Amino acid sequence: LLDKTINSYFDVWLGPRDPRVKGWLLLENYTPTFIFSVLYLLIVWLGPKYMRNKQPFSCRGILVVYNLGLTLLSLYMFHELVTGVWEGGYNFFCQDTHSGGEADMKIIRVLWWYYFSKLIEFMDTFFFILRKNNHQITVLHVYHHATMLNIWWFVMNWVPCGHSYFGATLNSFIHVLMYSYYGLSAVPAMRPYLWWKKYITQGQLTQFVLTIFQTSCGVVWPCAFPQGWLYFQIFYMISLIILFTNFYIQTYNKKASSRRKEYQNGSTATVNGYTNSFSSLENNVKQRKQRKD
Repeated sequence: LLDKTINSYFDVWLGPRDPRVKGWLLLENYTPTFIFSVLYLLIVWLGPKYMRNKQPFSCRGILVVYNLGLTLLSLYMFHELVTGVWEGGYNFFCQDTHSGGEADMKIIRVLWWYYFSKLIEFMDTFFFILRKNNHQITVLHVYHHATMLNIWWFVMNWVPCGHSYFGATLNSFIHVLMYSYYGLSAVPAMRPYLWWKKYITQGQLTQFVLTIFQTSCGVVWPCAFPQGWLYFQIFYMISLIILFTNFYIQTYNKKASSRRKEYQNGSTATVNGYTNSFSSLENNVKQRKQRKD
C-alpha cells in the first residue's frame, strides 16, 4: 500500500516512467532505496558510538578485494558507456532518451549497474567506522553517498539513457583511479609510492565542471530530453563543487601552509639555539674574567 501511494505521487509529479526498466531489481518501488538510505544514515550516526570503546579492525584483506572489485566494475562501466555512446551516435550537446536504438538499451543496462554501485559504495563509510577513521566521515562524504543512490533511482525510472550518460561516464573513470588508489593504499608496502591522491580530487572537481558545461548545452540547445532534469543536475553539481572545493582547501592548502610554518619555526628554533649558545659562551667568558680580576 505504501509503495502504491508513493508511486502514484511520483507519477503525478514527474509524469510516466520509462517502461524499459519496468520490473528491474530495486527500481519498481522507491521504498527499498529509501530504507537503504535511512539505514546508512543510522549506521553513520550509531556506528562510531558502538566502536568508541572497541579496538579498530584492520580489514586489510577485505579492503584490497573490495577496492579491486569496484575498480574493475568502474572500468567495465566506463568501457560500456563509451562504446554505447559511440554505437548510438549520441549528440554531445543534447541527446534524448529514445533515438539511440539498441545502444539506448546498452546504456540503460550499464546505468543500472551504476545505480547499484552507489549502494555498494556505502561500504566506504562502514570501513571508516570499523577502522575508527571517523575524521574521514565528513559532511561531504555522507551527503555525496546518501544522495547519489536516491538521485539515480529517479534517473533510472525517468531518464535512464540519453543525456544522463555523461556524468556517469566521467565518474566511472574517476572511480577507476580512486578505488585503485585506495586498494593499493591498503597494502602498507605500497603507500610510499602513492602520490596521486591530490590529483584525484582535482579530477573530481574537473568532472563536475565538465558535467555542468555538458548539461548546460542541453539547456541552450534543447532536444526532447526533459529540461527539469538538466536544471537539477546543474544545481547538484554546483553543491558538489562547493563541498569538494572546501575539502580540497582544508586538506591540501592548509596542510601545505602548516608545513611551511613548521619549517619556519624549525629554522627560528635553530637560529635561536645558536644565539643562546653564543650568549652562554659570552657570559662564561665574562665570569672567568671577573674571577681573574
